[in-house]
Amino acid sequence: MKVFSIVFGVLIAICGLSCIFTPLITFLEAGYFLVILLFVYGTVGIIRSVSSRTYGMDFVFNILSIILGVVILAVPKLKLMTDGVLLYLMAFWFMLQGIINIFRSMRQKKAVKGIGWVWTLTLGILGLLVGIYSVIHPRLLVLTFGILVGVYFIESGISMIVMAQDITRDEE
Repeated sequence: MKVFSIVFGVLIAICGLSCIFTPLITFLEAGYFLVILLFVYGTVGIIRSVSSRTYGMDFVFNILSIILGVVILAVPKLKLMTDGVLLYLMAFWFMLQGIINIFRSMRQKKAVKGIGWVWTLTLGILGLLVGIYSVIHPRLLVLTFGILVGVYFIESGISMIVMAQDITRDEE
């Protein structure tokens, strides 16, 4: 498991670098990533439903996920529309994350001594402003989408590598 985590972490970090160096291509391919997620989500859900012999709404939703993935893949205009929707979802995510950080900083200010809450407040305000600006000017997000995804992938890859090292220390 340790080797798998390290190899996968390195691969994710390399993918992150690729996203950073090709941000526009990353944005344009994000719709395909969503299609892959729909396929995987639907397939795993169907397997889980069949193995547990539960054929309720969850089973129907998983089938619909696969159908939606096929439709988005088959109709090029839907893929382009999916990319556009992802822009606004990302902008609203920035705003929500900013608001959450602002409230978190207020709780930190009351609970913890020091000025650590100022960083959380600053990041919250910046996140909120980036989100609002991205809704007003979505082209900004088109250019930065790949960079943001790349940074997230690099951070996730490094995190997997560090966790693999922690697993090794626990085993010793």
